[in-house]
Amino acid sequence: MRRVLVTGGAGFVGRPAVAALAARGFEVHAVGRRAPEGVHVFHPADLLDAQARRAAVRAAGAGHLLHLAWVTEPGRYWQAPENLDWTAASLDLVRGFREAGGTRAVVAGTCAEYDWTGIAPLSRAEGAGIHRGHLSESAPCRPATLYGAAKDGLRRVLTGYAASTGLSLAWGRLFYLYGPGEAPGRLVGDAARALLDGRRFATSEGRQRRDFLHVMDAGDAFAALLDSAVEGPVNIGSGASVPVRTLLETLGRLTGRPDLIDFGARPLPPTEPACIEADIRRLTGEVGFHPHLDLDEGLRATLAAYAAR
Repeated sequence: MRRVLVTGGAGFVGRPAVAALAARGFEVHAVGRRAPEGVHVFHPADLLDAQARRAAVRAAGAGHLLHLAWVTEPGRYWQAPENLDWTAASLDLVRGFREAGGTRAVVAGTCAEYDWTGIAPLSRAEGAGIHRGHLSESAPCRPATLYGAAKDGLRRVLTGYAASTGLSLAWGRLFYLYGPGEAPGRLVGDAARALLDGRRFATSEGRQRRDFLHVMDAGDAFAALLDSAVEGPVNIGSGASVPVRTLLETLGRLTGRPDLIDFGARPLPPTEPACIEADIRRLTGEVGFHPHLDLDEGLRATLAAYAAR
């Protein structure tokens, strides 16, 4: 049985990824502070502790690695100094994995690595060609945040390391995720909880278009990518952007409380990109993965999960 070591397995993306890997026949080992459900072996360790991290990698003895762990606190992670800690820890993690005999690694990246300055801003969206925000993996990277810069820098160094050591490396660039278990401060989770509780939800006009993917599909996509031989950056998104307003109106319709959504109560800067959308041809054509849930189905499943809790 193929063995995979997963970091961040108890997190938002990690939980469905662990389930998807197990369904593909992997023996799933996890490392971190919390034991995820459904793993075969858990190695408790603080990934920012070099000695504990290296010991866990050696103990796992895995041939595959899925690295998802990072600083993720909504709002704060964009400029958090811990991005530097995670960059250093990730470099050592992958090096230790390779030196322990690992052969295939997939690391989570972000659409925030891309250069968004060339995308038509929201202030000029009308007639400006908002689909200029359709991003392929070959689009230039020029991150505007420390988070994006840390991820982009990590990818560049790991790509060179993989080439020099024979490590098979893929980089999954996540776009906008939603689903059960979102931390407070994220759009869909906050809106769903507010509407289900009968509370008002303040938001922007919602004219910006974003590529939303259900987290179950994101977990499945990472498992498929790890299980393939595809290398380099691969966008993980739905491939179809929708206005944020459409997403929130759908939540309003499904909860029966569209009256609680206060569009325009929160301003957006005029430089906000009008459209951020993933080109997923590598994901579908080379990896062979197609998202299973459309937006309506995904939001229904999300609301059902929140209502059950």
